Amino acid sequence: MATAFEEVMAARGKGLPAEGEVAINGHDPVFSTRFRIGEVCAAVLGGVGVAANDIWELKTGRRQKAAINVRHAAAALKSSSYLQRPDAGGVFRDVVNPDHEFMRSITQPWPTKDGRFVLTHFGLPNLKARMTKLLGLSEPTPESVAAAVATWNALDLEQAIDENRVCGGMVRSNAEWLATPHGQVLAGKPIVEVIKIADSEPEPMPAGDRPLSGIRVLDLTRILAGPVCARTLAENGAEVLMVTAERLPQIPEHVIDTSHGKRSCFLDLSTADGTARLKALVKDADVFSQGYRPGMIGKLGFGPEDLAALRPGIIYTTISCYGADGPFSHRGGWEQVAQTMTGICHDNNPERPHLLPAAACDYTTGYLGAYGVMLALARRAREGGSYHVRVSLCQSGMFIHRQGKVEYGQANMDLAPAELDEIRIESKPPHIGPLRHLGPVLRLSETPPRWIRPTPKLGGDKVEWPGTGGVQAAAE
Repeated sequence: MATAFEEVMAARGKGLPAEGEVAINGHDPVFSTRFRIGEVCAAVLGGVGVAANDIWELKTGRRQKAAINVRHAAAALKSSSYLQRPDAGGVFRDVVNPDHEFMRSITQPWPTKDGRFVLTHFGLPNLKARMTKLLGLSEPTPESVAAAVATWNALDLEQAIDENRVCGGMVRSNAEWLATPHGQVLAGKPIVEVIKIADSEPEPMPAGDRPLSGIRVLDLTRILAGPVCARTLAENGAEVLMVTAERLPQIPEHVIDTSHGKRSCFLDLSTADGTARLKALVKDADVFSQGYRPGMIGKLGFGPEDLAALRPGIIYTTISCYGADGPFSHRGGWEQVAQTMTGICHDNNPERPHLLPAAACDYTTGYLGAYGVMLALARRAREGGSYHVRVSLCQSGMFIHRQGKVEYGQANMDLAPAELDEIRIESKPPHIGPLRHLGPVLRLSETPPRWIRPTPKLGGDKVEWPGTGGVQAAAE
């Protein structure tokens, strides 16, 4: 079986980099899990380094050294957990969101009437309301959710979850998942798909002192995987503009932690004005990244073929739970759902299905998305074309599972404070004050990844690319 790094490099299609170009140091376990989540994340980040090198070589003729520490990569899989703000006395304390902690307590695998387990997801207010109604509850608590799930057979509840457009699923072993038609579809695909969807002229990489200098990215994603993809592009020099609507619910600590280096604006795509403004932005963009429920963005006129016609040479990125093909592809999903479906939750704890101590599917998918975007940009520079990059949480879950397991000897493993201090940085967003948070954990010898601006106020920037003013003026 290919190693994690070899599988990442297979998506590049050019073999392994020269010996010594990428150094991956350390090993799992880092956290209390049998899965090699730190090693898998390190392999993907190593791939990001190689993709950055491919672009750097196109620009300068040089390659550089990349290094990643497995323990640091593991920490990156739960970076929002390490977010700190100062208390009244100026001492930095961990940021705790009671609402999010409560959501986690009820978004768990619960026993069903037929002896299986189903995970019900309550991640955002709209999903919570629909799931609460489906289960017949007045207000969800761990006890009431457990009692309600216990009245269902597992597959019946999974079907009802699908029909009511909420998120969740029956806990499966990895063998059961791979035996499903959907698991078989994903098993035949690479961990990241880079698909040429239209012809266009080659576009040399813009000049600049970083791999992605001059590259413009529209980030229409929320929560984790998609924002991590765009944040990774920002830390390698891209100009990233987050686009969301003021009415859409968010998880505040994830917004803060995944938005370093970006700008942020509000656009309502349910209005003609909103869609017109976004199309104006697309015409000057290089990358369009979206994580809408499958099929939704296309109905608004922003499908991959639409944008390839509007902006030849676009790199269109789709981030989903189940992937683009197969009988489950229409379903929405989250980190916990991917763990539940692909066997990670089942196989993580022999006694009772148990979620990972980190959002490994989300972050790994985000980094794979950034890797795919960089591969596509390099192809566009060499041969032209518009490209569709596709990654999914379930594909990442299968990737993690394929790497096998390790044993760990103590509960509640984590990085020591001194280790975290090695990778924590401080920034000062004007709207919320000082923050301590993880910095980029990939090391590059010539172009160290970094963010040139602090996390923005959500919706606090203009609907325009910096230095143009054209989109705002055209819309007024």
